Amino acid sequence: MNNNTIPTVYVVDDDAAMRDSIAELVESVGMRAELYPSGPSFLVAYAPQPPCCLVLDVRMPEMSGLTLLQRLQAQGSPLPVILLTSHGDVPMAVAAMKAGAIDFVQKPYREQALLDSIQAALAVDGRRKNSRETQDHIDQCSNTLTAREREVFDHLLAGKSTKEIALALGISPRTGEAHRRSVLRKFKVRSTKALLSLFVPPKDAAAQSEPLA
Repeated sequence: MNNNTIPTVYVVDDDAAMRDSIAELVESVGMRAELYPSGPSFLVAYAPQPPCCLVLDVRMPEMSGLTLLQRLQAQGSPLPVILLTSHGDVPMAVAAMKAGAIDFVQKPYREQALLDSIQAALAVDGRRKNSRETQDHIDQCSNTLTAREREVFDHLLAGKSTKEIALALGISPRTGEAHRRSVLRKFKVRSTKALLSLFVPPKDAAAQSEPLA
């Protein structure tokens, strides 16, 4: 497996034994662990390496897990966070969930429960990465459209056929079709259906009218 595709689990906990225990667990299933004793030390070193997630102790002396989570949220970080809590920290964990954490696991943790949470967090990170890449692709392609192609593009997203677009824009169907094909080429897709799938769920895209493929 390429090092760039090996999942990284960041562990922030002031308890060295807990950090080492989690590292041993995640490494036993082929993942990498990066360990930090405090929130500030993590913030200084953190450089996203998708796929990744953060296992974070809620209660730490220098900076609480909730504060670190809020810092990450303020920075716009998409990093999925799992909270480690003791029994008395459940209210704080609930507050952290409201602040954007995706799960919390009580100490002493069950190995499979923590691994399941980590796998779920990595899946979330993968979906977010795909979403960001899709949006970047859309933005880059949109910037290459001419003014007329932009008009055709907007009508295509509204589910209009080539004939309907031509009528709305006062151009011939042949010209409308030429612009449609140019839009598809710039978005690197082969059909209007494929274009729509970039913007709406497949079942909704299929419901849209399909001009010439």
